[in-house]
Amino acid sequence: MSSSQQHQPPPSLESLKTSERRNEVLNAIHSSLNNCLFETHLDLTVPGLKSKTRGKVRDIYDGGNYLVLVTTDRQSAFDRVLASVPFKGQVLNETSLWWFNKTQHIVPNAVVSAPDKNVTIAKKCSIFPIEFVVRGYVTGSTDTSLWAVYKKGVRNYCGNVLPDGMVKNQKLSENILTPTTKAADHDVPVTPDEIIQCGLMSRADYEEASKRALQLFEYGQHVAMKHGLVLVDTKYEFGKAPDGTVLLVDEVHTPDSSRYWIGHSYQERFWNGLEPENVDKEFLRLWFNDHCNPYEDKVLPDAPEELVSELAWRYIFLFETITDSSFEIPTAKEPIHDRITQNVSQALKSLL
Repeated sequence: MSSSQQHQPPPSLESLKTSERRNEVLNAIHSSLNNCLFETHLDLTVPGLKSKTRGKVRDIYDGGNYLVLVTTDRQSAFDRVLASVPFKGQVLNETSLWWFNKTQHIVPNAVVSAPDKNVTIAKKCSIFPIEFVVRGYVTGSTDTSLWAVYKKGVRNYCGNVLPDGMVKNQKLSENILTPTTKAADHDVPVTPDEIIQCGLMSRADYEEASKRALQLFEYGQHVAMKHGLVLVDTKYEFGKAPDGTVLLVDEVHTPDSSRYWIGHSYQERFWNGLEPENVDKEFLRLWFNDHCNPYEDKVLPDAPEELVSELAWRYIFLFETITDSSFEIPTAKEPIHDRITQNVSQALKSLL
């Protein structure tokens, strides 16, 4: 931990928007706007990788008994890619690895190793076709957000009964689980009974995964609160190992999968009807909502560079705040794809 980060005051909008560290990081971000990792082709450069699957953010390679997960700089929302964000892949990968390590007492995970800043090698397992979305507040701006469906009058959502009279950004009386199916184009909310009746998961597996999801979220809220942040909502994915163990996979408590607010100002802003100060990608979602129809327009406008830079900084700010460590800004000496190729090749040799 650097001396500048010891005994830090709780994060505030002021520290998010004005600090020496912000200026240092933004300079590096600006110089890397045209050097993002948008796509990888390790199936062409690393022996032993059989195939590639391209997710919204990750490139996933089949390595036999293992999966090689490369987190790129692609930025997604509204179920599509919006932009490329400098250092995003690295900070997301490192954020998840930190949380994977911290949550092993709650649920085992699939991580085997992390041979590169952007790469996690994981055990291959059968992924459940459900995203476990856990929410602590009535909020959101997308069509599938809890606030959007609540505003339309829905009072029974994914098996959860919601009271009348709630307002946007209000804390729920208890955390709730609102699972969705992992559809190709758009996630679909589903009840626990529907999950079991449709054969998407067995009752035992669903009950185990849902229990762990709620425990993970409660722990994440506790850690965030200690660092002056509110973990508002998040999603988890689980898989089943060959021996039947339920494993946590994908990512944990990243600003891609989670919503964070600055804690000390939340209550006052809520009482005054103001939006919380957020430290995630919500402001980028709102910009696209204001400038296009992000669900239906075939071609989207380019995200302004200042917003892309701000997003990169927020991801790094969140990582440093939660982990009490400094994000290591990569040097531009070696092309990213060449570095990843070399590191993954060496890692796979040691595993085989």
